[in-house]
Amino acid sequence: MKFGPLASCGATLFVALALAVAAAPGSAQTQAPAASQTPAASQTPAPPPPAAPANPPAASPSAPEEASLQPIEVAARPALVLHSTANWEEGYAKIREGIEKLRAAAQKAGLKVTGDGMAAFTETDDAGFKFDALLPVETAPDAKPSLPDGVTLGASPSGKALKFTHTGSYDDIDTTYDAITAYLDEKGLDATNVYLEDYLVEGKDASDQKLKANIYVFLK
Repeated sequence: MKFGPLASCGATLFVALALAVAAAPGSAQTQAPAASQTPAASQTPAPPPPAAPANPPAASPSAPEEASLQPIEVAARPALVLHSTANWEEGYAKIREGIEKLRAAAQKAGLKVTGDGMAAFTETDDAGFKFDALLPVETAPDAKPSLPDGVTLGASPSGKALKFTHTGSYDDIDTTYDAITAYLDEKGLDATNVYLEDYLVEGKDASDQKLKANIYVFLK
């Protein structure tokens, strides 16, 4: 998956995989709208072909160890949802913009935020991608909060998934997706075309090395 040119300084990057833990605000068990999980034609998520980096990392990351990766069951959570699109150059900026709009909407509606900002990617092509910005919130079952145009109350995705972790700039996240794709192909795992990024630490911009995100790949 490609989300922009690689940063020239590179990034501290690894793919870490962990067993599921109980869902909690900001925890690994974040999810995306089940309705978005349309199976892809291939066995891997559907990222666009990566562009040739101007200054690639010195070495490619190794594939995850088989013993360290187990499917986890991701539960749906109430969340504010904002459908959006972006081109590859502005990708992370648009994601952050969407999450900030959701935070403002939650504050105005008096909703308690219960987790990290997230993005669920549903469609990609050479020009860009479609995604849902997501923000977990606490609501009553029959709640009908007053929300701005474009923002709806929905749910984060659920289902069986593999969890990976990216640490480093968003400019370099395509390298993590390369390792994920290689692992899925090697193990013959059949994935949907929905993948979810849960931003444990949001970067100020796409080059911020402090960014940390869990990536969930949902399995058929």
